[in-house]
Amino acid sequence: MADGQRPGVAAGTDPRRELRADCARCFGLCCVAPAFAASADFAIDKPAGRPCPNLERDFRCGIHAELRERGFAGCAVFDCYGAGQRIARSTFGGRDWRRSPELAEPMFAAFAVLRQLHELLWYLAEALTLDAARPLHAELRRARDEIERLAAGGPAQLPALDVTGHRDRVNDLLRPASELARGGVARRAELRGADLAGRDLRRRDLRGAGLRGACLIGADLRGADLELADLTGADLRAANLGAADLSRSLFVTQFQVNAARGDARTRLPPVLRRPEHWPVAT
Repeated sequence: MADGQRPGVAAGTDPRRELRADCARCFGLCCVAPAFAASADFAIDKPAGRPCPNLERDFRCGIHAELRERGFAGCAVFDCYGAGQRIARSTFGGRDWRRSPELAEPMFAAFAVLRQLHELLWYLAEALTLDAARPLHAELRRARDEIERLAAGGPAQLPALDVTGHRDRVNDLLRPASELARGGVARRAELRGADLAGRDLRRRDLRGAGLRGACLIGADLRGADLELADLTGADLRAANLGAADLSRSLFVTQFQVNAARGDARTRLPPVLRRPEHWPVAT
């Protein structure tokens, strides 16, 4: 088996590597477009469309290394699935909202839609790596190609899209793909949408568990085995993943991992980055 490849996953370059944020090629869109509400995640109120006061002239964050300490944990968690750099470099051809302020409103509207499309592309790309879901690969490829076609739309086309409808159609494929991938796991727990906030799940055998949309806020998952567990849309904010094994979990995203707490023994899928706020030593 190739290094980092999991059983049941086809070999080859993972296209999800192209669906990761590259802030150096963006115009700080996540620091301007969305609104912030003063809370545990954001130290200030910020209306939509107004630059965060920490955004510098070169579109970099002036407190990036201290986001959590300065009260901006929500910024450290956010991930755009690569939509930011695509909007900046492709959709708007390198023109930015500062030098061309008339582009600000359409750029921010397009960014909100493209991020959702890129999230769908992330899930479809993973589903296409699952050998067990091979009977669905043709349909998954057609769905991927359609979402990619939409993502390549221009500034006028993107905000007009019915993203909800496309998300529903993609989910209609992802659910059976998950079933096929988890089919070989005996006695799997079906906990879709379950409220597991704060639950003690330490060292729990959650192999093949259906955790789609589950609330795991603050749950203690230390040492849990999540092999082939479906984590689509699961809320992992402040969940303790110390020594947990997510290396073969299904449909886990960078956004979810960033929101959780892990340690040097937490195992992640090779395509995901270990969050900077996680300790590097036990």
